[in-house]
Amino acid sequence: MNSSLIQLLVLAGIAIFLILKLRSVLGTRDGFEKPPVPLEDVRPRVKRDFEVIEGGPDRDITDHVADGSEAAKALAAMKLAEPGFSVNTFLQGARGAYEMILMSFERGELDAIRPFLDDEIEAAFAQAIQAREAEGLTIEATFVGLRELALHNATFNRETNRAEISVRYVGELTSVIRNKAGEVIEGNAKEIKRQRDIWTYARVMGSSDPNWQLVATGD
Repeated sequence: MNSSLIQLLVLAGIAIFLILKLRSVLGTRDGFEKPPVPLEDVRPRVKRDFEVIEGGPDRDITDHVADGSEAAKALAAMKLAEPGFSVNTFLQGARGAYEMILMSFERGELDAIRPFLDDEIEAAFAQAIQAREAEGLTIEATFVGLRELALHNATFNRETNRAEISVRYVGELTSVIRNKAGEVIEGNAKEIKRQRDIWTYARVMGSSDPNWQLVATGD
């Protein structure tokens, strides 16, 4: 056997060896190959030892009254009757209503606030203003601000959808009462006094009228 044939056989043997080696490392691909399994699919699944609780307390309610209280149940019923109702939004409106109604009463101007007063409150306010005017008294008042505003109580009648919410206020104002001659008979324009009130507002939930009306005052 000549040297050329021997070299050819050696080269052929080396080629066969390399092919077998490559097949053992790379594997073979015959026809359609399944795509590689994503990494997350081969990771061991961790079993949770807790349950995910859906929902939970309504913070719009529990930020103002105790969870599970009668007031909380009443506020939740109001939301069922009128899904757009928000306790926080109501209290923002109650903040502005207090100053508007209080100062209109002090000035003897009821026209602007009639939509926000029920008939009994309007009649009581009008009677007090008339009595004041009959004695020739005038009031000079300035609203300074609110020291406190909090939801005091809430009730809901499921038969009539009538809601009532009581709000506790601590307001600060200056007030001077003058007689017919213009003399100061009570108060001091430079002295800030605190006034405590509990006002109750009412409204039929789901009605087209968005206004809450003042139905009771107290302290």
